[in-house]
Amino acid sequence: MCGAMDEETFSKMVSGEWYNPASLEPERLRAQTICADFNALRPTDDKRRWKLMNDLFGTVGEGAWVMQPFHCDYGRNIQLGPKCFLNYDCVMLDCAPILFGEHVLAGPGCHFYTAIHPTDPDARATDMERAEPIIIGNNVWLGGHVTVLPGVRIGDNTIVGAGSVVTKSLPANVIAVGNPARVIKKLDK
Repeated sequence: MCGAMDEETFSKMVSGEWYNPASLEPERLRAQTICADFNALRPTDDKRRWKLMNDLFGTVGEGAWVMQPFHCDYGRNIQLGPKCFLNYDCVMLDCAPILFGEHVLAGPGCHFYTAIHPTDPDARATDMERAEPIIIGNNVWLGGHVTVLPGVRIGDNTIVGAGSVVTKSLPANVIAVGNPARVIKKLDK
C-alpha cells in the first residue's frame, strides 16, 4: 500500500540504537492510514474496530478497547494487555515498544513518547534519533492527560494523577502526581 519498509532501520529503532527515521515513512503511512480508518468508524462497528485494532497493534488482549480518536507512529510496537482501556485522544510515539499489562486504564488525552532526539543542536540537525520502551504494569490507572516519557516503567496497581508528566519509573502500589510525577502515597496492597 505505501511501499517497502526498511527492516534494518526498524530493527535499530526498536533496539534503542541511533537511526534515521526517513526510510521508515512507508510504515508510518501504513499506521496513519489504519488510524484514519479507525478514527472514522461508527461507534457501533465493533467487527471492523477489532479488525483494524488487530491490523494496527502488535498484540491486542481479550477485551482491550481503544476509543477514537487514536494516533500512533507505527502501531506494531504497541501491545495491549487484556481488558486494557485507552480513552479518547491517546497518542503513542511507538518508536520503541509500548507495553500495557492487564486491565490498564488510560484517561482521555494520555500521551506516550518513546522517541529521543540528541540534545546537541548539530547532532539533532542530522535527523538521527533513538528510542526507549515504555512498560505499564497490570491494573494501572492513568488519569486524563498523563504524559509518559521514554524509558519509563510503571509498576502494578499504580495510579498516576491527571495532568502528570512521568519522567522516571514509578514503583508498584503507589499514587504519583505532578510535573515531574512524584510518589505522594503508598497503597495498601
